[in-house]
Amino acid sequence: MMKQKLVWVLPLIVAAVIFVFSLAMIPTINPTPVRLPIALVSEDQGVTLPNGTATNMGETLTGMIKQQTSSTASADGPAIEWVHVNTEKEAMSGLDEQKYYAALVVPADFSQNQATLLTDKPVQPQLRIYVNQGMSASASTMAGQVLNQIVDTMNAKIRADLLAAAGKQSGKVTVQQASVLAAPIAKDVKNVHETGTHTANGNAPVSLFQPIWMGSILGGVIFYLVISKLNFAYRRSLLAARVVQTVAGAVLALIAGFGLTWFAGSWGLHIPDGTATAIFLSLCYFAFFLMISAVLSWAGLKSMVLFVLLLFFGAPLLSLPAEMMGSFYRDYVFPWLPMRFMVEGLREMFFFGRGLDWNHSTAVLTGIAAVSLVVLLGSALKARQNRQTARGNVEPQTVEA
Repeated sequence: MMKQKLVWVLPLIVAAVIFVFSLAMIPTINPTPVRLPIALVSEDQGVTLPNGTATNMGETLTGMIKQQTSSTASADGPAIEWVHVNTEKEAMSGLDEQKYYAALVVPADFSQNQATLLTDKPVQPQLRIYVNQGMSASASTMAGQVLNQIVDTMNAKIRADLLAAAGKQSGKVTVQQASVLAAPIAKDVKNVHETGTHTANGNAPVSLFQPIWMGSILGGVIFYLVISKLNFAYRRSLLAARVVQTVAGAVLALIAGFGLTWFAGSWGLHIPDGTATAIFLSLCYFAFFLMISAVLSWAGLKSMVLFVLLLFFGAPLLSLPAEMMGSFYRDYVFPWLPMRFMVEGLREMFFFGRGLDWNHSTAVLTGIAAVSLVVLLGSALKARQNRQTARGNVEPQTVEA
């Protein structure tokens, strides 16, 4: 046995396989946000102080926030990309459209309330924080933590300034003032598009990906093996077989889509609209099945390596927003993952109240299915060798037109 070359090469093969698949761990080891878009709204109307000085604490506060986050920027850029929005209503619309992971709103009476903190009747100013929970579990959590930390830092600075001002005035602080000075700025934190419970911590769309993907691979490989064992005298016979394969794929898609929806619901996963989810999952299966079948029809079983790599490299990325990926994965891997459209479509259905409609994800998946179908049917037009020729037993034989 030790004389076999494969035995000596095996350690190198194992090391190479471990190295390749260990690369899939990189995106999840230390995900760091870069330019995470957060809406920043200041509706503060400002106030005129008793000495006649006009001030707008909202503008001052937003300037301090931008300076604080820019000072902690990494080589790739700042962790937060502040997007100035005119009104709170516009910011909420952006959250609905998944433009922002969170929003920080300075209300109209912020300066007015700020000016009362050292008076006999202090009124605590308030900031409103909206966290877009359904957009990404990890990114929304991080965005919420960043915003809370920013407000806490602002509180510490304002508290110190107010205490210094109180010391210059009379040196005395009333009980009412002391209670407000403990946290000069109040936070009103609200989660929008909440993931709720029984959603795999907001990762329900990612959880449904692997069964559909593996089922698509299984269906594509079985049909490839069945068709490769048959000898077709005419190209039209092979074309008819491809049509049958496509129809069978549609049937498998319905079984997979409705079956997975039923199983997932039975196991406790919260699915807002079962029928819409089942139809969308069927579309995903059909698109992936046709894509895999089309590649197999031209490249053979060796192309299975591609789909296995897509699974191992793609799965860790699906739960991360693009802003938390390394530049290589964000620019060269993530854009080419067909399964990301499945996850994005399910996320809109589960957390954003959108049913089954013609959106970006549905359009892309339909496009994948259409192009793959053309490629699959086109494989019937190429010269095809019979089984004996493929094994090298006879001379190549081209089918008659």
